[in-house]
Amino acid sequence: MFGLFFFILFAPGVSEFLCISSDLELSYTFCDSTDHIFMFNLTPCSIMNNFVWKAALTWIPRSDITFLKVIFYVWFDGAKAFHWKEVLCSGATDDEYSVCRRLKGETIETTFDIKGSRTNFPKGNYDIILQGFSDDSENNMFMCLNITMIVKQDIY
Repeated sequence: MFGLFFFILFAPGVSEFLCISSDLELSYTFCDSTDHIFMFNLTPCSIMNNFVWKAALTWIPRSDITFLKVIFYVWFDGAKAFHWKEVLCSGATDDEYSVCRRLKGETIETTFDIKGSRTNFPKGNYDIILQGFSDDSENNMFMCLNITMIVKQDIY
């Protein structure tokens, strides 16, 4: 089964469904009260038998991206299940990612793969926080998404 989820995030505090299928539901809100222009799509909208999801991102950042640290938290049924942080843009001229060195107000359009085969998601509720910081001290957050994921059936 192939599905698609697509979202444009303009208004703060508004919860929207990103994806609904027989095995998965995703919805989002922003963590802050600032308007954002952000679009993301992912195919397929399913966790069953998927090794790679195709993702496309369009985003107009509210500040220059010379440094970008992302932090990703996942809670499963209320318990912390995963924590990952990484510096994606260090300010060096050879930064690997296409979002690096982008300017405030410049439209970013990129596609990438998300490899899901490494993680089996048991049936249940997941709360996901994705934060982006413009400094290593994590004082200047410029993006924060609160994503709810409901896995409706076990993959096993």
